[in-house]
Amino acid sequence: MRDSLLSLYVKIFAKPSFIKWNRFLYHASLKGMGVLNYKNDKESGEEAFLEKTLKGLNAPVVFDVGANVGRYSKNILKINSSAKLHSFEPHPSTFQKLSETMKGLASNLNNKGVGKEKASLKLFDYQDQDGSSHASIYKGVIEEIHNKKAVSHEVDVISLESYLKEQQISNIDLLKIDTEGNELNVLLGLGSFLKEGKVEVIHFEFNEMNIFSKTSFKDFWDLLKNYNIFRLLPNGRMLKINEYVGVDCEIYAYQNIIAIKRK
Repeated sequence: MRDSLLSLYVKIFAKPSFIKWNRFLYHASLKGMGVLNYKNDKESGEEAFLEKTLKGLNAPVVFDVGANVGRYSKNILKINSSAKLHSFEPHPSTFQKLSETMKGLASNLNNKGVGKEKASLKLFDYQDQDGSSHASIYKGVIEEIHNKKAVSHEVDVISLESYLKEQQISNIDLLKIDTEGNELNVLLGLGSFLKEGKVEVIHFEFNEMNIFSKTSFKDFWDLLKNYNIFRLLPNGRMLKINEYVGVDCEIYAYQNIIAIKRK
């Protein structure tokens, strides 16, 4: 029945004259699968996800990698004031805004980038809007995706494995990563902590920035083989991805991916 309906659809609608209709259905379907829901935290599901993940936990260890001006970090402490929060933001002016946002709140703020290993790298941002939420170590994010001239800053990058050892932290309850294409390297930089299952829940973005870092959904799928993988839906609902299927997974557009360690 399904195949017959699809064949009929192809016969009727697989024509250039129906491109606007097909694109509408495509984008509507993406939103239904947790892609391109970026209008606000309720539509993205982030607000409810944090509530469900952190509420009631006693002093959870939370890492916010790519904290920007601190909206996510502040929400963490609003939901659970006992959280042991570690926030990372490499951009110099954005870090100042983060510090202002978190003033008076119990948190550990780090003016560092996070990656696979210790390094000094260029961070690119808009020349006419320096300090944006799109700053990335990949120049193409600014100049090709957003078609703007880029300015760069030299930033220090560390690995989470080294940071965890230095701070004598044994586990992470929630790791959030929003690094404009560098998410896979952040995970690789966990080293033994990821391999030994010392990170309970991981929240990261997958989008068109991953084209420029040359990372695929399959890279994350293979690395996180000890985790159940979900797409975040509005109101904190989650759509489980039971198997890797290229046409369903390799969608380079805004989406929040949740990885929960298997028990």
